[in-house]
Amino acid sequence: MTLILGKKHILLALMCCLIIFAIPVVYSSSRWSAVVETSAGAGNWGLSFQEEGKTPVGNATSEFLAQYDSYYAGDGQQKVIYLTFDAGYENGCTPAILDTLKAHGVKAAFFVVGNYIETQPELVKRMVDEGHIVGNHTYHHPDMSQISDLESFRKEIVSLEEAYREVTGQEMQKFYRPPQGKYSEQNLKNAQQLGYHTIFWSLAYVDWYADQQPTKEEAFSKLIPRIHPGAVVLLHSTSQTNANILDDLLTRWEDMGYTFGTLDQLVEKET
Repeated sequence: MTLILGKKHILLALMCCLIIFAIPVVYSSSRWSAVVETSAGAGNWGLSFQEEGKTPVGNATSEFLAQYDSYYAGDGQQKVIYLTFDAGYENGCTPAILDTLKAHGVKAAFFVVGNYIETQPELVKRMVDEGHIVGNHTYHHPDMSQISDLESFRKEIVSLEEAYREVTGQEMQKFYRPPQGKYSEQNLKNAQQLGYHTIFWSLAYVDWYADQQPTKEEAFSKLIPRIHPGAVVLLHSTSQTNANILDDLLTRWEDMGYTFGTLDQLVEKET
């Protein structure tokens, strides 16, 4: 009787051990699946800078993005910078930014929203007249990762196209940037279906708080060592710091041997 009970206890102990050891494996597996689904399905655009002067690692690969005509950086072997600005509203900084770009002969891209086109039609026309790309940042600047159906997505995009056409008399070039970098794989598919290239970025810094602007030194500490061949740089046109430092910044990058390209050149090189 004692022997039989002993065997039962041993068997029971072995079963408990198997269950205990299996729990972490199951948990780990389900957790990894969630991570993979998030990075490929929806999330916030993010970067990891692993080596100074080199293209950072994005939270989606260039190969994954390319299948949807999406990009975050150009050729990592060519010292070309693609300069972009997000323009959600106007606070008086953009004219100085445009003046500096003109002085350096640099063509940039300005991703605008509906409010910007409606309230700043003359600045939008100036951007176009001076050879800059005006890109689609959606009409209302929503969290696009929460919009999956094509028709709702289309409405945000096409409403801005119509406002742009009314102001400029031209068709908007097909470059789209998700507000706040929030996107889903379905968004990328929707943009592609509408003929758009989705443009993320490979270099940015915290410049968007109007009442907490970085110093010149703080800005340069991010924008100089992290610049890299093929960089798609995101700056905000509402930043007084950016307006103040842009001439010095462009000069520094030029002295480092960089030239400036446009998004249509980026797309042409990468296809």
